[in-house]
Amino acid sequence: MLNARIAWQRSYKYLGVTLDRNLNFRDHVARVRKTVLFYTARLGALFGRKSKLSRRNKRTIYKMCIRTVMTYASPVFAHAAPKALHRLQVIQNKFCRAATDAHWCVRNSIPHRDLELPTLSKYMKDASKRFFDIAGSHPNALLRAAVDYQPPPPTHFIRRPRNVLFDPPDALTAAVEASMTSTTPMTDLE
Repeated sequence: MLNARIAWQRSYKYLGVTLDRNLNFRDHVARVRKTVLFYTARLGALFGRKSKLSRRNKRTIYKMCIRTVMTYASPVFAHAAPKALHRLQVIQNKFCRAATDAHWCVRNSIPHRDLELPTLSKYMKDASKRFFDIAGSHPNALLRAAVDYQPPPPTHFIRRPRNVLFDPPDALTAAVEASMTSTTPMTDLE
């Protein structure tokens, strides 16, 4: 504007999603992680091991306040590197352990099962599926065309957002799904 030089930026925040040059979303995940840790620290007394709140209420507060921040625009960045998404899953694991007062020797799938919380990868996969189903039946032809594409062959290195629907579940997601379908929760949520 007015012959002023515009400096190049390596990343840019647009509609709450930090986009970088290669769309690997490292900056976005780091920013979201920092925000979630801030909220978790403020709500730590409610989630803590000695809290008198019921597990159902802890789960509700987590789903309303923290998971919404972590998974905002998840169909966009759900195909990011597994290491980046694992950093967000660690936060959910810590919440589940604190909310259920689980010992260090308990597997992460057990508190997830007790709280009836899916893993973040499963939640993002379901959110992406809902998004692509809605966009595929949208009256706008341009949106339908953007969603409808053939997935690249498995040997292709470029990942696109819809690829997350075809990815196999990670080990924690498989363990949580197996424990949720095979048995009922061992503890009451009340």
